[in-house]
Amino acid sequence: MNTLIIETLDLWFAGGWLMIPLAGLGLLIYFAIFELYLHMKGNSFFKTDPDEWGHWVDMPQDAKGEIARMIEFTQKGVNSNEKIRSRFDELRTSYLPQITQRLQFCTILVGVAPLTGLLGTVVGMLSTFFGLSVSAGGNTIDLVAGGISEALITTQTGLVLAIPAYVFISVVKKQLGELEQFITRLEIQTILKFEKKRQSFA
Repeated sequence: MNTLIIETLDLWFAGGWLMIPLAGLGLLIYFAIFELYLHMKGNSFFKTDPDEWGHWVDMPQDAKGEIARMIEFTQKGVNSNEKIRSRFDELRTSYLPQITQRLQFCTILVGVAPLTGLLGTVVGMLSTFFGLSVSAGGNTIDLVAGGISEALITTQTGLVLAIPAYVFISVVKKQLGELEQFITRLEIQTILKFEKKRQSFA
């Protein structure tokens, strides 16, 4: 175990000074992504059975949890389709933009990781060429190897940080799409209920 830790640290330090910002970037990326993922996971009311929340639209008194508050907000005091659409626009504004902005922030962070690794590649290659230009004798191999090592390690680290993060971002995007679909379907159900109610009084 100690040998593995020592080898990992040696590999890390071989990547040069850019490994420090990459470490900070990695922590920031996965903190932001996991926080958003857990937020969506903890507020997965939009995955409720459509038959169940469809019944709640018709019978708001049976509704539970977050959907109950959404139904109450979109039905209480409405007297036209325009009013219902206006309420749902407000509902979308309160849920979607905040998540979208956080998702965009995570995407930007993830995009920075491979670019930082690429910067490390450039720095490493510059070190290699500098070693070739100023060294003599046996030192040449050490300087060239160190520069190439730095170039490859930073690139690899940037990709290792970015690839799993893109997977998590895809999962969150899918959840966001499901939330958008849920609100749209809830809006359609509410309008249909209002139309039936209006026709029954006609």
